Amino acid sequence: MTERKARANKILLLDSRLTRKYVDAGLMPNVKQYIERGAQRHDLMMLGGHPTVTPPMWTTLATGCYANVHGITGFFRKGDDIDEIDYNLDSRLCKAEPLWNVLAEAGKKTLVFHWPGCAWPPTSDSENLYVVDGTAPGVVGQSTCIVEYEFLVGASEKFTELKFMPKTPIEASAACVTDNVEQEKEEMGSFSGNSKAGANSRKNLIWKREQTTTTATEGYTDMVQSPIKPATGWAAAPQDAKEFTILFSRGLIRRPALILKNKDGIYDSVAIYKKKKDTEPFVVLPLGKLVSSVQDEAAVHETTLKVIRNMKLLRMAEDGSTLTMHVSMASHIENDSVWHPKRIFREVADNVGYSVPCSMQGRQDSLLITECMLDNWYAVADWQSAAMLHLIESEDLDVVFSHMHSVDLEEHMFIKHLAERPFNKNSTEIAEKWMQDLYVQTDYYLGKFLHLLDEGWTVIIFSDHAQVASKHDLPLLVDINGICTPVMEELGYTVLKRDENGNRIGEIDWTKTRAVMQRDGHIYLNIKGRNKHGDIDGLVDPADQYELEEQIMTDLYGYKDPKTGHRVVSVALRNKDAVLLGQGGPEAGDICVWIAEGYNFDHADSLSTTYGENDTSVSPIFIAAGQGLQKGFETDRMIRQVDFAATVAALAGVRMPAQCEGAPVYQIFEEEF
Repeated sequence: MTERKARANKILLLDSRLTRKYVDAGLMPNVKQYIERGAQRHDLMMLGGHPTVTPPMWTTLATGCYANVHGITGFFRKGDDIDEIDYNLDSRLCKAEPLWNVLAEAGKKTLVFHWPGCAWPPTSDSENLYVVDGTAPGVVGQSTCIVEYEFLVGASEKFTELKFMPKTPIEASAACVTDNVEQEKEEMGSFSGNSKAGANSRKNLIWKREQTTTTATEGYTDMVQSPIKPATGWAAAPQDAKEFTILFSRGLIRRPALILKNKDGIYDSVAIYKKKKDTEPFVVLPLGKLVSSVQDEAAVHETTLKVIRNMKLLRMAEDGSTLTMHVSMASHIENDSVWHPKRIFREVADNVGYSVPCSMQGRQDSLLITECMLDNWYAVADWQSAAMLHLIESEDLDVVFSHMHSVDLEEHMFIKHLAERPFNKNSTEIAEKWMQDLYVQTDYYLGKFLHLLDEGWTVIIFSDHAQVASKHDLPLLVDINGICTPVMEELGYTVLKRDENGNRIGEIDWTKTRAVMQRDGHIYLNIKGRNKHGDIDGLVDPADQYELEEQIMTDLYGYKDPKTGHRVVSVALRNKDAVLLGQGGPEAGDICVWIAEGYNFDHADSLSTTYGENDTSVSPIFIAAGQGLQKGFETDRMIRQVDFAATVAALAGVRMPAQCEGAPVYQIFEEEF
């Protein structure tokens, strides 16, 4: 056997059906090269595990075992009781050994770059292990370094008052010409999870009947509304310049800005200053061009932090009377809390730059999706690829595990538009273009690593799951973030308290509730001696558990969509039976539920084989190319997510992780393997 060189694994969310479609259409030339130079199934498909949601699937890929073994069942785990959930992306909660620990302890210099689920904090003391983040999806440092939401700036000569407007309807904010925008008074909650186990705990988070997917698709954003006036009091303002003010940090930091003319006398750029007395701006925004990694400050808890943002001047009248700007999230540039060893943070910052924030805008607004989404993710792709390639060289790495979240995150914003739905404000044709552009951007990112094949590396491209556009209105039976009451109420198992007028309130009546639906399809029975709520020591006698489970499953299978008359539950299994689909175990509910095809919400509540509208599916992708693998080869074998860790272990010549349930995909190996 010849000596094997280092190998890398590049990971992101891709739909196998859509990838095949775009490759065949000539839109993903880099992926086409990986396919031609590598091995995979003809449909590029990998059989996903369950539940089909980010944290458990990335943990399955890393450990080679399913959620019932490794214990990571979703973004949240059940807390001390069935109405409480705790943030779950913490490696210390994983009960299985990750492959990177095996590789590092075998002497392989291994980098785990932004792997959400079970990577952070590092669980090996090996000096060969390098870990960057893993506390949340999105981008590097999103859960620890992002200190400010993204927002829009609307400036107009019609405005008379400078003000910050939280959670403003996107339609109004993007127009930037409305003086009386109705605002929601509700303050935005915490931005994301925390890297410390149990640091983000939610109790009694109830989703009621009134909270439907129709309203969930509406877009809201923070908005700064600023008057445009003639420039006065500046140390250096060009003739005919106009001024406005940008509020950062929810109004705590003000930055004056000038609207500037070009040589033809047309206003087409904005220069932003720290103070009017400054003679030079800290950034100039040309119309229509993203400016990435803009360094400035943010105010957080009475502390001023150094941050970077991306900014883009989206719209501007030629006479400078109105404009629209997008400002990305702000990332704290001095936070090295998710880098191990910490010295590599400085190594990347000094040689590549600081981690670039992403864009989370979209939903119903075509302006934000079309003109903000891709630009921000191209900037992220440039930084992330440069950071990893630099570390490969500077640290002489052998193995790289990495993750890019662009397709996943942005599809959540617009994938519903791929199905004809009454509440969609954009056509399926527009959404198809957005999807296509996002996959083209992904191909651009993967092209950054194509040269590694010529340098003796093996590159494996795969995903944890994909997403679908559902055909029907959604039953709101499953949600990743809390307790879903509508269907369980209708069936009589969950009961909400009522006020003096008989109106339901967002609080469960535990004296009448026999079961609740929590997180990703987990039903918990309110069993005596196990679940305690104040003076209520459960409602269900343990002796009645089996019969009640039987009745709940029967009722779920019998539940019909009132519009179509079709059932909406695909599979409902007792905990002990759910192991057949990689669920069950102590971290799962008494009953595990999967939603029927056509009624599921994106991916988290469905079987991994689910199809959707416009060629979408939940099926992840698998493509492998490089040293040790056959070239231009197709296998009929069904490749499972648990097979990934075993396959990489075989290629690297190390043992499989201790709890690995998969097997190497030996059919794609060269004969000598």
